[in-house]
Amino acid sequence: MDSISIKNHTLFTSESVGEGHPDKVCDQISDAILDRCLQLDPAAHVACETFATTNFILVGGEIGFQTGTKEEQEANVDKIMSEAETIARNVAIRIGYVSDDVGLNGYRCEFLNKLHAQSADINQGVVGEGVENKGEQGAGDQGMMFGFACNETPELMPATVYYSHQLLLKAHELRHDGKIEWLRPDAKSQVTIEYDGHKPVRIDAVVISHQHDQIIDGIDARASKENEAKVHAIIEKTLIEEVIKPVLEPTGLLDENTKYHINPTGSFITGGPDGDSGLTGRKIIVDTYGGMGRHGGGAFSGKDPSKVDRSAAYMARYIAKNIVAAGLSDRAEVELAYAIGVAKPVSIMVETFGTEKVEVSKIVDAVNKVFDCRPAGIVSTLNLKQPIYSKTASYGHFGRPEFPWEKTDKVDALKAAL
Repeated sequence: MDSISIKNHTLFTSESVGEGHPDKVCDQISDAILDRCLQLDPAAHVACETFATTNFILVGGEIGFQTGTKEEQEANVDKIMSEAETIARNVAIRIGYVSDDVGLNGYRCEFLNKLHAQSADINQGVVGEGVENKGEQGAGDQGMMFGFACNETPELMPATVYYSHQLLLKAHELRHDGKIEWLRPDAKSQVTIEYDGHKPVRIDAVVISHQHDQIIDGIDARASKENEAKVHAIIEKTLIEEVIKPVLEPTGLLDENTKYHINPTGSFITGGPDGDSGLTGRKIIVDTYGGMGRHGGGAFSGKDPSKVDRSAAYMARYIAKNIVAAGLSDRAEVELAYAIGVAKPVSIMVETFGTEKVEVSKIVDAVNKVFDCRPAGIVSTLNLKQPIYSKTASYGHFGRPEFPWEKTDKVDALKAAL
C-alpha cells in the first residue's frame, strides 16, 4: 500500500492477484484438500500447506478426523493421502496450467505428498479435553484476528481492494471464455484511489500485469524489440478497453488524468510457479482488505474452521459488516483475540475511526450480546463445517455475497441491543 498527500487529499493503493498467481495456486490446492476432508468428515481438523515451482507441487501438513471409529478415521486419512495428488493436479488444470510451455503442467508435473496425522496434543485442546476447556471446544491456536467494513462500496469493502479484485475477475472471465485467447493464468492488479477523508473521489492509477502468450496476432514478442513493442501495444489496448473500462467506468471515478500501467516491464510470458515459486498463505492482505484495516498475521487457506486464524477472521468481518450495515458507524474494525485451547475470547475490540453514530462502548456491549465468539459459536453461526473453501482461495475472502460471513442478518439484533 502507498499513502501520500495531495493537497488535502490522500492516495491509497491496494492490489489483487489472479488465480494463476503462484501463491494463489497453492492456496487453492490447500483449500481443495481441506474441502475433500470436510466432505469425508465435517469435523475434520486440517492444516495443509502447498509449495509450487517449475513443474513441481509439494503438499504437506496435518490431518485429523474426528467422526467414527478409530479404524474409520485412519481409513479417511489413508483416503486423503491417496487422493491428494489428483486433487492438486485438478486444481492446476482447472486454472489453466496444462502444458510445459506455461511452466506448470498439471497432467505431468512432479508431485510430492508430505501430509500426516494431526498431533494429539493440539487435538485435545480443540475438542474439549484441554486443561482450561473441559467439555468445550477451545481455540485451535492463540492470536488476534481482525475484521473490517466500510461504506465505500455496496459490498461494504474498501474500494481499492474491491476494484482490484473485480479487474482480475473480468480478465479471468475473458480468459476462460476464450474471448482473449492469448491470456495466460498469472496476473496482478493494483488500484490507487484519491480520497477526501474517507470518501473515494477519483481513481488516480490502475496497474495490470497479465501473463500472455509469446505469439499474439502472429507477432513473436521475443523475436525482436520492435515485435515486443507491437505485442505490448496490443495487450495495453485490449486490457484497457476490455477489462479496465467495463469494470471501472460505471464507478464514475475514472477521469482524464487517470494513469494506466499495463505490463510495465514489457513482456510477461514466463509466469506462475515457473516465474516465481508459490506458497500457501503469502497473500494475506490480498485475501482481506488490501491493507486498509489491520491484520493479525494468520493466513486462511488450508485451515479448517476450528482454527481461529480463519474462522475468527470471518466472524470479525461478519460483526464489522453488520455494524456498518446497521448504520452504527461508517467504518468499523473488530479485533478478536484467543488463547489456544480456551473457548472465550481474551478480548473483543471495536474501532470506528470517529465515524460512530452512537457511543463505541455501547456498540461493544451490543456486539457481546448479539454474537457468540467462542469457536463453536462461530462455526455454528456461520455454518463453517461445509466444503466451501476452494472458492475463497482466489479474488478475496470478503465482499462476496455467496459466503455466510457476508450476511447482514444481525442488523435488527444490534439495533435492539442498543
